[in-house]
Amino acid sequence: MMRSPILALLVIASTLACTRTPVPTNVYPVEEGFVDAGGVFIYYRALGVGEPLVVLHGGPGASHDYLLPYLIPLAKTNRLVFIDERGSGRSTKLEDPSGYTVENMADDVEAVRQSLHLGTISVLGHSYGGVLAQAYALKHQEQVSHLILASTFHSTRQLNEAFQRMLAAMPPELRGRIEALEKAGLFGGGKDFEKNRYPAPYMTAAWGEGYFPYLYRRRPDANFDPASSGQMSWDLYREMWGSHGEFVVDGNLASVEYAERLGSLHVPTLITVGDHDECDPEIARDMQRCIPGSKLVVFSESGHMTFVDQPTLFLDAVTDFVRTRR
Repeated sequence: MMRSPILALLVIASTLACTRTPVPTNVYPVEEGFVDAGGVFIYYRALGVGEPLVVLHGGPGASHDYLLPYLIPLAKTNRLVFIDERGSGRSTKLEDPSGYTVENMADDVEAVRQSLHLGTISVLGHSYGGVLAQAYALKHQEQVSHLILASTFHSTRQLNEAFQRMLAAMPPELRGRIEALEKAGLFGGGKDFEKNRYPAPYMTAAWGEGYFPYLYRRRPDANFDPASSGQMSWDLYREMWGSHGEFVVDGNLASVEYAERLGSLHVPTLITVGDHDECDPEIARDMQRCIPGSKLVVFSESGHMTFVDQPTLFLDAVTDFVRTRR
């Protein structure tokens, strides 16, 4: 009896499927795509195995890229889902910057969770991403199994006070240079291509000389370049952070005052901070007082980039924490 061509193809396909080499356990394929969150396309990158851990980046207006490769080892025990927040990285830029709010971004996180069928998620937010993580948990805590707030703040007022202490501790020459540049106005000057971002001398003074001691401590990044920090969504940054410099938040993030609301959280919460963090450790201690049952870890010899300064301690703290049952 002659075998039909279709049947023969099915037999071949079945044989190939049975003999296909399985993916080694030390290989972590990357899935990436976009979630349409009400017309705003949110980019995500996922890898790893285990319970989902959604990672939210800082800025506001940066992207998830600065978290790589440092957080990748978490993929051994979690399905890591990095996202670029609206207006950031590969995600949709808005025509109207007023759409850049913490509340809208929290809705975007929920859209990603639902669209990827993640179920209950752990959420890790670094810096501004920690503010977003709090906003998401306050709105959707029934969907959160664990909350990790890394080098972040819950009160813009307290953060602005910390910035004033940072300014006061600077050498007078540097402080004077920063204040003179701010007084002259940080936007609209220079060449046409420079007008919508900080001028290079301010980037060097503020992000370089001013911030650097609070960014890194034990393992300063030799590739750090203040100018490269300018690769961000500037319309988003000005809407949220403000237009008057690095040492005052007077954009719509000024509305972030969560102290009185954090007591309603009953999600296991880990708070981490560096002992030389630009988000002052006192802010982290106040967050711990506000969130019932929360745990605080202060990393020694560490600035804002705790996962760079103390990579093993940071990864171990997060891994051990998300392993605990709710």
